[in-house]
Amino acid sequence: MTTAEGDNATSRSSDVWNLPNILTMLRIVLVPFFVWFLLADNGEYGIWRWAAVVAFAVAIYTDKLDGDIARARGLITNFGKIADPIADKLLIGSALVLLSILGELPWWVTILILVREWGITALRFVVIRYGVMPASRGGKLKTVVQTVAIFLYLLPLKAVAPWMGDIAFWVMMVALAITLWTGVEYVVQALKLRAAGRRA
Repeated sequence: MTTAEGDNATSRSSDVWNLPNILTMLRIVLVPFFVWFLLADNGEYGIWRWAAVVAFAVAIYTDKLDGDIARARGLITNFGKIADPIADKLLIGSALVLLSILGELPWWVTILILVREWGITALRFVVIRYGVMPASRGGKLKTVVQTVAIFLYLLPLKAVAPWMGDIAFWVMMVALAITLWTGVEYVVQALKLRAAGRRA
């Protein structure tokens, strides 16, 4: 291996092993622990439920933290661009599916959100030859509201405050509406991007 090749390999390695990417990897690692804690509780609203809440909260915090650090220190990498949304979808997707399995969230809500999420991800790859679809303000708002709704569902307080379940449901309905609306916006954006790319 030449010196230049060695330097390039080292550079690629350091690009991956920076703090924001390590936090993203930590979020992915936390997902199976979150799943295990929630299944271990099995709707009992006991200590394992609280453990699931903590795991989810820590994972969500790493999402904000890795983005802030990456932007502040100029550490945005190709690995991070790919791994970060995957980590988010694994966490949010597993939470929605598990809440539906436990009978706390209607399956139709989970299915609609997951179809939209993975559908838009697939659409991004389809039109990537014409350009990149950046995350919109609506997309970022969607993620925040989804996160708040899931957190409210996870909190084991419904036994002492049944109204918490109603609040969680209506926040989730708002999250669903934003999710579907931004999905339509992304489809329109993709069609415009494709048309502009073909004209060019």
